[in-house]
Amino acid sequence: MILRNQITAPRYNPSPQTQFGILPMLICHKQMLPIILMLCFGMVNFASAVVPEVPGATQTKPIALVGGVIHTVSGKTIEQGTLLFIDGKIFEIGGDVNLPVDVEVIDVKGKHVYPGLIDANSNMGLVEINAVRATVDERETGSFNPNVKAQVAINPDSEIIPTTRSNGVLLCLTAPSGGVVSGQSAVIQLDGWTYEDLTIRSGAGLHINWPLMAAVSDWQLNADEKKTVKARDENMQRLEEFFETARRYDAARRNDPSTKIDVKWESMRDVLAGKIPVIASAEYANQIQAAVAFSVRQKVKLIISGGYDSIHCTDLLKHHDIPVILGGIYRLPRRDDDFYDLPYEIPAILKKAGVRFCIASDGRFGASMVRNLPFHAGTAHAYGLSMDEALRSVTLSTAEILGVADRVGSLEKGKDATLVITDGNILDIRTNVEAAFIQGRRVDLSDRHKKLYYKYEQRIDRAAAQDAK
Repeated sequence: MILRNQITAPRYNPSPQTQFGILPMLICHKQMLPIILMLCFGMVNFASAVVPEVPGATQTKPIALVGGVIHTVSGKTIEQGTLLFIDGKIFEIGGDVNLPVDVEVIDVKGKHVYPGLIDANSNMGLVEINAVRATVDERETGSFNPNVKAQVAINPDSEIIPTTRSNGVLLCLTAPSGGVVSGQSAVIQLDGWTYEDLTIRSGAGLHINWPLMAAVSDWQLNADEKKTVKARDENMQRLEEFFETARRYDAARRNDPSTKIDVKWESMRDVLAGKIPVIASAEYANQIQAAVAFSVRQKVKLIISGGYDSIHCTDLLKHHDIPVILGGIYRLPRRDDDFYDLPYEIPAILKKAGVRFCIASDGRFGASMVRNLPFHAGTAHAYGLSMDEALRSVTLSTAEILGVADRVGSLEKGKDATLVITDGNILDIRTNVEAAFIQGRRVDLSDRHKKLYYKYEQRIDRAAAQDAK
C-alpha cells in the first residue's frame, strides 16, 4: 500500500519561497486541518482504488507445490505429484521429490496444476476499448509496415491483462493489424512493469493480411466482383514487389555492410533468413493455397492464421509442414451449406489429418475475449478432440508454433515456472483459477470484474439488511 501511494500520489516540490512557509500557514489556519486531512486521505483512497494490480515480486526462495494433479502436457499426468521451482525455473517434478530445507511448501491436494495457457491471436495491451480511439494503438498508417513492432506499444497497465490471466491465460501473441503487411508480433507474458518485462520473444511473426483471391458471393462479402478482383491483383503484385525489393536490399547489405541502413527493409532480413515466420491471415481455401505457393516461391516460413478452410487443404499443409493458428471455435459457418457445428469440429479434423495446429481466441473481438481461450479448447474436445490434445492446443502446440517451447507450454525441468493452480479441469467453464505464477512470481489474480462483483455484492447485502429492519 505504501508503495502504491508513493507511485500514484502527486509529488510536492516547494519553491524556495514556500518551502519554509507551509508549516506556519497550516498552524495559523488550524480550522483548515480537518478539511485538508480529509481531502488528503480521500485522494489516497481514490488512488489505491484505481491503481492497477502490482506485478509479482521476484521469487526469493524455493517453492514446492505438493499433492496436486500435475498436468505436464508433454508427458504423463502425475497424480499426487510435487513440482519444485527455484529462481523462476522448474527444478524438479515428479511423484517423489527431495525438497530443500528452506522451501516454501504449498499444499495443492485436490487441486490441478497446469502450464499457463497461451493465446496466439490477440491485440493484448494494444487495445483497451475498441470504441474509444484514444485506447487503440494496433496499427500504423500505410499498407506496408514490416518495421512496426507490437511490443513497444503495449500498455502494461491494461485492465484486460489481469482479467485475462484470472482465467489461466498467462501468455499471448500480441500482433499489429491493418494494411497488407501489418508488422511484427511478440509473445508476451501477462505480468510485468514494462513492455520489456512482458516480452519473451520479439519478432514472433511478420503479419500479412492475405488478399481475397476471388470474388466470393457469401453473406459476408457483397463487394462488386470486378473491384474485388482488381484489388486482389494489385495487392498481390505489390506484395511480390515488396519481397523482391527486400531481397535486393538484403543482398546489398550482405555484399557491402556499409550500405545505408533503411529501417523498413532492415526489419525484413530476419524474415528472408527464416528466423521470423510469415503469419498470413487467411480463411478461405484459395487464400491458403496462394499463401503456401508464395512461401515456397519466396523461401520463407509460413504460419496460417484464421484457417477456416484449412480442412480443405490438409494434404498441402501437411506436405509443407505449415501449422495453423485456428482463429477461434466460437464462430458462425462461413457458407450456407456448412453444418452449423463445423467450426467446432475443425480441430479434430486437422488432428486426424496430421496437420499441426493450435487454438486461439477469436481475434474479431480483440483482447477482451482472450479470457475465453480455455472454453474454445473445451468445446473442441466436446466435438471430437481428445482432452489431452485439447489442452495441448492451447499450451505446448501454441508454444511450438510460436517458437517459445523451450521456455513455456509444458511443465518440464528447466522451463519457466509459468503455471496455474485450479480447482478442476481448466477447460471447464465451472473451474476457478486459484493461483498463478509467471517465472516463479506469484501474480495478483484480482481484476476489474471481481472488484465490481464484490462492490455490488455489498449493495445487495446492504439492501437485504435494510429490508430486514
